[in-house]
Amino acid sequence: MALATYALLCFGSLFSIIDPFAALPVFLALVGGQSPEAQRRTALRASLTLLVLLVTFGLAGTLIFKFFGITLSAFKIAGGIVLFGLGLEMMHAKDSDLRSTEEERTEAETKADVGVIPLGIPLLSGPGAIATTMVLVGKAEGLAQHAAIFIAIGAVALITFLVLRSAPVVARVLGRTGINLIGRIMGLILAALAMQFILDGLREAFPKILG
Repeated sequence: MALATYALLCFGSLFSIIDPFAALPVFLALVGGQSPEAQRRTALRASLTLLVLLVTFGLAGTLIFKFFGITLSAFKIAGGIVLFGLGLEMMHAKDSDLRSTEEERTEAETKADVGVIPLGIPLLSGPGAIATTMVLVGKAEGLAQHAAIFIAIGAVALITFLVLRSAPVVARVLGRTGINLIGRIMGLILAALAMQFILDGLREAFPKILG
């Protein structure tokens, strides 16, 4: 796969699964009453948490596979199934428990600092984002493609920060309908990517049958 194509795949996959626009209602519910400076700091902490966690799993992905004896094809299939379910929920504009459970969202309302938990983890960098990162690392060929993954993570984290710090303006412009529409589009893209992960995993697991 060409480097430019792979870089776009990395960015598109990560942006679709993280979808900072979907986090806007939760972000505003938790910190909407705070000062703009406090909201900016919370957005920064959430974005940095996203960056650090995904970079960590990106670097340690191969070691994790080896430690647990997991093949890349098995992880692609399992990750694809998880992502497909999340994509379907996004297309129905539902709040997925894969991002954060109802208990976590309720508990967050009583916390003074919500930038790390639940915004950074698990709302932005939940199991879906982690699985996507590790699958992309497994697909990478050569140093340039590995670098493309981490550049994509950095770019998505930066966009996430910009979206969250401008949450009141973005939410007012898009409205709930606009946010749901973007979520449905991202869900469709994510479901298609998930199916591609599953197909790739099946081909690798059964090359003689599906090769």
